[in-house]
Amino acid sequence: MSSSTDRPVRIAAVGLDHAHIFGQIDGLVRNGAELVGTATDDPEASVALEVRRRWPDAPTFDDDPSRLLEDPSVDLVVTAAVPARRGRIALQALHAGKNVVADKPGCTTLAELDELRAAVEESGRFWSVTFSERFEVPCVTRAGELVREGRIGRVVQTLGLGPHRVGSHLAGGRARPDWFYQADQYGGILADIASHQIDQFLWFTGSTSGEVVASTVANYANAETPGLQDFGEVMLRSETAQGYIRCDWYTPDGLPTWGDGRLMVLGTEGYLELRKYVDIAGRDGGNHLFCVDRDGTNYVDCSEVELTYYADLINDVRNQTTTACPQEHTFEAMRLALVAQRDATVRGHATSSTDAGR
Repeated sequence: MSSSTDRPVRIAAVGLDHAHIFGQIDGLVRNGAELVGTATDDPEASVALEVRRRWPDAPTFDDDPSRLLEDPSVDLVVTAAVPARRGRIALQALHAGKNVVADKPGCTTLAELDELRAAVEESGRFWSVTFSERFEVPCVTRAGELVREGRIGRVVQTLGLGPHRVGSHLAGGRARPDWFYQADQYGGILADIASHQIDQFLWFTGSTSGEVVASTVANYANAETPGLQDFGEVMLRSETAQGYIRCDWYTPDGLPTWGDGRLMVLGTEGYLELRKYVDIAGRDGGNHLFCVDRDGTNYVDCSEVELTYYADLINDVRNQTTTACPQEHTFEAMRLALVAQRDATVRGHATSSTDAGR
């Protein structure tokens, strides 16, 4: 692999099944990367078709993805494959000397996570998981700045809500694919969605490790598809803080966006509330940040916040650093998500015969 500064960082997109790939490719290309090829095992999937429409000049390697994964000129492989396939793609790329950026969940089993840790150590490359609800949301970035400025004192708890809509908002309104309803394919609701909030718990509290106190998954509203876990919750704690997470697939049609994602960060001298995507019956748009401290209540403008994840990834490829997200943080966030999934109490119509997290 070559990452000389006299040419663009060369990226390959392998696995085009989830629409988070749009943001991943676009973020890297806008920061100077060159998309040199794509590959997927389902070229007729709506996401894959849209990727080819947006980047028509990128060659396709669906018949032999190994040509991309083993191309010595490729610096970084990005994947948003079916979640159960992401770990295998990342391992092949790492063993070929590539850096990897994977959509969340980066893998779906603890055994794969152990393999990925070993592959990162052996290859000297990085494995970054795109926790887009932090990396791509300006109000979260600004909230982190306020925390590090000491605005609300020492953070002792986070409360993260991750509601989603079953009706697809990611692929032109088309129906969800079959794998969306199979827990062993998407990893389970906690490995998938709650990994966002687990990442934020660690980041906002400054915790390098944590433990799962309790977790639950359920299917309360979709008995006809028991593989879909439509509700999940996790209680976390670290040496210095506690966290609660709730995620679900119950967003009603009346909400003007896919989910009312919220985060509350409790400090010893104040608190923050983030309404990431919508302020119901309030201000238009998203990225609403409220700060309550000793001086009063404030609405914080996040319109000028710079998002640096993808630019940092480019620099990390060139310098073999992990400034976009520390490697150990990524491992710990995914470990907690997979442990929560593995150990969850199963309720309602949800099937318990899943290998997710094992």
